[in-house]
Amino acid sequence: MRKLLNEKFFVPQSNAISEVASVAGRYDDLINLSIGDPDIKTPQRVVELAFADALAGHTKYTDPQGYPELREEIRAFYREEYGIPVKDEEVFVSSSGLTAMYLAMAVTLDPGDEVIVPDPFFTCYQGQIEAAGGVTVPLPTCREEGFGISLERLEGLVTPRTKGILLNSPNNPTGACLSRKELEQIAEVCQHHDLLVYADDIYTNFCYREPFFPMLGIPGMADRTITVNSFSKNFIMTGFRVGNLIAPKEIICAVKQMNEYVVYSAPSVSQRAALWALRERREIEPPIFRQFKERVEYAAGRINGLGKMSVDEPQGSMYLFPDIRGTGLTSAQAASRILEEAHVLVLPGDTFGRYGEGYLRIACTVENEVMGEAFDRIGRMELFA
Repeated sequence: MRKLLNEKFFVPQSNAISEVASVAGRYDDLINLSIGDPDIKTPQRVVELAFADALAGHTKYTDPQGYPELREEIRAFYREEYGIPVKDEEVFVSSSGLTAMYLAMAVTLDPGDEVIVPDPFFTCYQGQIEAAGGVTVPLPTCREEGFGISLERLEGLVTPRTKGILLNSPNNPTGACLSRKELEQIAEVCQHHDLLVYADDIYTNFCYREPFFPMLGIPGMADRTITVNSFSKNFIMTGFRVGNLIAPKEIICAVKQMNEYVVYSAPSVSQRAALWALRERREIEPPIFRQFKERVEYAAGRINGLGKMSVDEPQGSMYLFPDIRGTGLTSAQAASRILEEAHVLVLPGDTFGRYGEGYLRIACTVENEVMGEAFDRIGRMELFA
């Protein structure tokens, strides 16, 4: 059978997130706080306008680079929100943010190239980097430093094979947000060592302390930043599978070429939905922001009312990353106990890298009443009493 597979797949890799579905049906009263797929619906107006476009005939292949109207709206977004000029040849519309990130890795990494990734990190990054022939180099972060990036540790990891650093702010799973000053400091390191930045900017509407600002807008970084966006989180459009890239035109040209080998173009109806989401964003995004800010603050308060579990003030994202080191259990053991005794599903922190050990990831993707029941159950456990 080995002749049938690339050697990378001789041993199947387990993924806690992809295995959630098999666990979710185990208990009739399960409360699922594991996956970043919110319980609220895609804004109705976006669905209605996209449906009308489908009825009008927007159901064919599109320009492989994306609908010109959508590309223009993405450019307008950066111009209006951040004062950043983006050229049309620097925009690519993808079938999801995940696809965009993989394409970015595939067209920039040669075999053995290294990508520094702050750890804990989103589970798919390592697989994407390695599938593209690269090597993941974890950059340790910790709660005691607000899961921020140590410039000293960052520079200590740079080698002649380092191609770039992958930044995710707000971060999944920790919720940590990079300030503009921190971005400027990281940019200096990247310019000094001639590094790319792969910027995963999919949670930009979920910064709770100060407004989001993209690395793309830091002086000197436009030519060395590859920005990945998704409509899944900011607009609650997870099932539409549409995202985009902002990058130098040479990278966009290569991405377009490679994407044509795989899907040719992003789904036409999803692109129309993305177009309307951007046009309606000033009405759509504020209530989503308020709802999730309220949720994470409520959940943080409940967590800090438990014994042997604590979390700092939420910075961003729709996740919390509570510290359970006081239990004496591993992340996997604590998550298993919570599932078996409270029928609440959370993810162990080590799912997100070595430095996630000792933590859990909780997705605040259900209403406060449901989360309240979950924390009531956890609070009745002897472990957290």
